[in-house]
Amino acid sequence: MNVQFTDVLIIGIGIAGLMAAECLRSHQNVTIITKSSFQNSNSYRAQGGIAAATQQDDHWAEHFLDTIKAGRFHNEEALTEILVKEGPELISLLEKWNVPFDKNPDGKVSLGREGGHRKSRILHAGGDRTGSKMINALFNRVAGHVTIKEHEMVGDLIVEDGRCRGAWTKLENGEVAVYRAGAVILASGGAAGLYSVHSNDESITGDSIALAYRAGALLSDLEFLQFHPTMLYTQGKSFGLVSEAVRGEGGVLLTDQGDRVMKGIHELEDLAPRDIVARTIHQSINQGRKVFLDVSNVKNFTNRFPTITKQCNLARISLKDGWIPVAPGAHFTMGGAVTDEWGRTTVPGLYAVGEASRTGVHGANRLASNSLLEGVVFSKRTALNILEEPCAAPVSAPNSLDSMQTKSAGWLPDKEEIKEKMTKYAGIVRTPDGLSEAIAWFEEYEKCTPDFGCTIHEMEVLNMLQTAKLIVTSAFMRKESRGGHYRTDFPVSNDREWLKKQIYRRKDYHEQAEAKKTAAGIFA
Repeated sequence: MNVQFTDVLIIGIGIAGLMAAECLRSHQNVTIITKSSFQNSNSYRAQGGIAAATQQDDHWAEHFLDTIKAGRFHNEEALTEILVKEGPELISLLEKWNVPFDKNPDGKVSLGREGGHRKSRILHAGGDRTGSKMINALFNRVAGHVTIKEHEMVGDLIVEDGRCRGAWTKLENGEVAVYRAGAVILASGGAAGLYSVHSNDESITGDSIALAYRAGALLSDLEFLQFHPTMLYTQGKSFGLVSEAVRGEGGVLLTDQGDRVMKGIHELEDLAPRDIVARTIHQSINQGRKVFLDVSNVKNFTNRFPTITKQCNLARISLKDGWIPVAPGAHFTMGGAVTDEWGRTTVPGLYAVGEASRTGVHGANRLASNSLLEGVVFSKRTALNILEEPCAAPVSAPNSLDSMQTKSAGWLPDKEEIKEKMTKYAGIVRTPDGLSEAIAWFEEYEKCTPDFGCTIHEMEVLNMLQTAKLIVTSAFMRKESRGGHYRTDFPVSNDREWLKKQIYRRKDYHEQAEAKKTAAGIFA
């Protein structure tokens, strides 16, 4: 068995994993493991942008309120405040690292608006290729400075004496490797890939949640799955995501009869929070109507959205009339391994960042373009914590894996069957009977866990089963409808009185901040 040692082991190579690696590489020996390649991540596929209050007519308090309201007041306030306050500083840092944010003809950064935002504060790069532009910039910075292991899947984390001390992996050729590490960072994404229609990279199979659970980490909010309202859906399948930025640029949702889908549903209409738009489209489709996104009024659509244009061409959708067929699809996981503001989970030595974590900044429903922001803000903080509070050096303690038996995983369902169960019973609309049926089905595989004898495919299926069981159980236990979790037997929670108090309190913050800026100008 091949045993390797590293100061920090990062599992996942999306924006969160790369950001942590960039902040650590000059001080620690860093190893990144990914079961595919650096181009196979949700971050790389991100069409939307990154949100931050970077302009004088905007303020972090306003971004905070938009985030809290979209999150249905389920957010961790303190961490959400960190997110929006530190966002502008991270944008400046990314610009220094050559992330090519789009500019207006006057040379200023171009800002867009997306659902749930009351201000234009979304930065994009390459139109609808923000994720890939950011990934490429960070990958180029870390390549050659950290060890990157592609096409290698983590089977399980190694926990000894209550501390995470590494992980064991499986290579494509069947070889097993062991990594001993002083600190381990989970950055392998969420679980939206467990659904039949989704926006995620095909490599996303709920691995981070399953790994954290088996390691004994506290998990939370797994019932909150965000369904993106507009997947390009035709011929019975999805051809990819149609970014919310399209609606921010003037796109409108219409039925096949030409009626406005969101008219009278929400004050922001087509730019309402994603959970509301997704449920409204879902209802229209269930009533026998087809739903389209009319992009005829979006200026320079093909240049502004080259990725979506390519997807339309692949789906044989003509943009001549500007109508793109859409349907909701699983998109983002708000829950995960519970962390504090420094990325620490409840297992010493184990950290979680990005979609693998539950920082609480997204509440019950993520605000558009806050995911890339979370990835960079909290990954930097996680790296700082590791540097300021050095973890125990990797040790060659008695190997707890020596006693592991190599056995067959036995009969397992295929991935599509798991996705069908999740879509039917834990999708956009959930019922108590459906959730109970799903729990009973997943319990049949509860005792199955990865071991050295499993293939990579079997390991993925086992992770999907584990994570799916946790999601449906969480959905059954939450007796309310809120954000991405909607049950037919409970009304939607609004908490309007809470919001009124928050607006008043944050208004004070805004006035204090303005006063400080004025004073700074006088005494400059």
